[in-house]
Amino acid sequence: MRSGLHVLLGLTAGATLGLGLCAAPASAAGQGIASARATSAQATSAQATSAEAGVQGTAEGRSAAAEKWSWGPTTSTDAKGWAKGEIRTTKSGLRITGNLYDAGGARTCSWLKIKWLTGQGGYRTATVKNCSRSAPRAFRVDAGHMLSSLAKVCRGTATRVTGKCSHWEGVWAQGG
Repeated sequence: MRSGLHVLLGLTAGATLGLGLCAAPASAAGQGIASARATSAQATSAQATSAEAGVQGTAEGRSAAAEKWSWGPTTSTDAKGWAKGEIRTTKSGLRITGNLYDAGGARTCSWLKIKWLTGQGGYRTATVKNCSRSAPRAFRVDAGHMLSSLAKVCRGTATRVTGKCSHWEGVWAQGG
């Protein structure tokens, strides 16, 4: 009997608190329940309206604002060259941008190789070189509609890559 009373009191208190009612006379509580139901219905319709507006606003916002993903840093094995950047959506596909850094005092150059898988199933590559020894070199690669992309940073001379390359690191992939 005692446990049944505790359950009943718990349910009554939960219903009262769930409706946001204070301790009130029984007649006021009845009116409070009716007004709480009306307020709940209004809130539900307002949420539905705002959700519909949010969906429309999101679709419009996506077309106006480009999405972006950050990547890097990708570092050569001797840590004297590294690259980092981001990928942005454009009207014509995806664009890979970033900076290639070359360590000060190094007598060699840093090279960045970017390889991406196109929508037709073939690979394309782009190579960027920085021999400045102090200033980062900005780069931009328009990859179009790619499925995935990889990058590696190497060391080399002013004319070719000579070694000390990082392994191919995933920069971006469709679907994560």
